Amino acid sequence: MNLKKSNKLKGYLKVWAVPISLLFYLFLFGAIGYRITEGWDWGDCLWMVLITITTIGFGEVEVLSAAGRIITFLIIGGGLFVVQLTLQRFIQLSERGYFIKLEELRLKRLIRRMKNHVIICGYGRTGKEIADQLKSERISTLIIEIDSSRKVEAEEKGFNVLLADATMDETLLLAGVNNCRSLVVTLPSDAANLYVVLSAKALNDTCRLIARAANEEAANKLKLAGADAVVSPYVAAGRTMAASALRPIAVDFIDLLAGSDCEIEEFKLTDNIEKIDIFIRETDKVYDFSTRGEALLLATKVSGQLLGNPKGEVTISPGMILIFLGSQEQLNRVRVHFKEVLVKAA
Repeated sequence: MNLKKSNKLKGYLKVWAVPISLLFYLFLFGAIGYRITEGWDWGDCLWMVLITITTIGFGEVEVLSAAGRIITFLIIGGGLFVVQLTLQRFIQLSERGYFIKLEELRLKRLIRRMKNHVIICGYGRTGKEIADQLKSERISTLIIEIDSSRKVEAEEKGFNVLLADATMDETLLLAGVNNCRSLVVTLPSDAANLYVVLSAKALNDTCRLIARAANEEAANKLKLAGADAVVSPYVAAGRTMAASALRPIAVDFIDLLAGSDCEIEEFKLTDNIEKIDIFIRETDKVYDFSTRGEALLLATKVSGQLLGNPKGEVTISPGMILIFLGSQEQLNRVRVHFKEVLVKAA
């Protein structure tokens, strides 16, 4: 596969071999001509060829002899030929979409190097807000958009955008669904969102999937398809407005958290009982996070039951989800502590 991609890149570069070769030989033979006719050093010879081809208009290095002027005339003629050939090649390649394909190849190479990034499917109103928030948090983000005008709009804001259909498996694989941190689906159609969730779940069942839904029926279907979280803009807006009226301090805290050093992150432990038993035997069965100086343990979730504000000592069990609040440094220490039994961090 890598050999094929390397050959493809060589094919894109090969089209410039003739103009570059002609330019190289023009410099070489021009410099040799001045060296023979004028006896200058190689630096002066190459400089004279350069200012002659580019028509900068600088004066001659020294007064030219008759033979030197013939060399200059030949260089000017050769330069015009090379420039004309290069312009023709440039126009032909532009008409064939060469530069678009070259940009696509660059983006594909960039995506292959991306790890732990967030994929956003759809750059509509919801997608824009999500992308801007992730950008403010300096989270590596890739946008999949099928509309070329929206692609241009997103690129103007500095985002990496893949112009493709998010409902296709090959698009999700190209976007790095196997290496991403999470995938957010904000397509305008609930059916399309459901299709993407099904595809992503089949390709990588450990990827955290967040989907947009227009109504409760669609939300239920998306959850059945494997979405970890489903958000309805209308329901979310209503809840936020109600919370602002009833609990304004809590809403302000979330807003402040978004622009601070701290983050809320959840860590899911493996369901493998043997790994959990080994981990417990090598360490302790219970953990007092209040004395470790790590991130603050906000809640635990076991078998769908959420326990908020747990006591200092927490019993580790298979499939448990630990929800922490802390800085990236503190969260990294928690991640290192549980690395042997950690499934994912989202």
